[in-house]
Amino acid sequence: MTEQLTHTGPLWRWTGGSNNGTWHFLTIDGAAAEALSGTAIMRKLEGVSRGFGSLKVKARIGGTGFATSVFPSKSDGGWLLPVKAAVRRAEDLVEGDEVEVFLEV
Repeated sequence: MTEQLTHTGPLWRWTGGSNNGTWHFLTIDGAAAEALSGTAIMRKLEGVSRGFGSLKVKARIGGTGFATSVFPSKSDGGWLLPVKAAVRRAEDLVEGDEVEVFLEV
């Protein structure tokens, strides 16, 4: 069964790691996060969970669709959606922009 979710939040940047890389994320919280958590629990019970507790998703921001995974955020209980440079360029997004994302899980 495919679940469709919508969420809006600010795009933010994380810098760090061994090579001082930079990644951009959208934190998914609230009702959308609760739905993702429910899906993750069901998949775990079905024996089809993935590494790090991630979930494969199809995402669309503006007119740009992409496949990726969302990851549980231990710090706030939400989920993290990585937003690739190609998507940010195509949609003219920068850190701090409010971003609406449509997800299929």
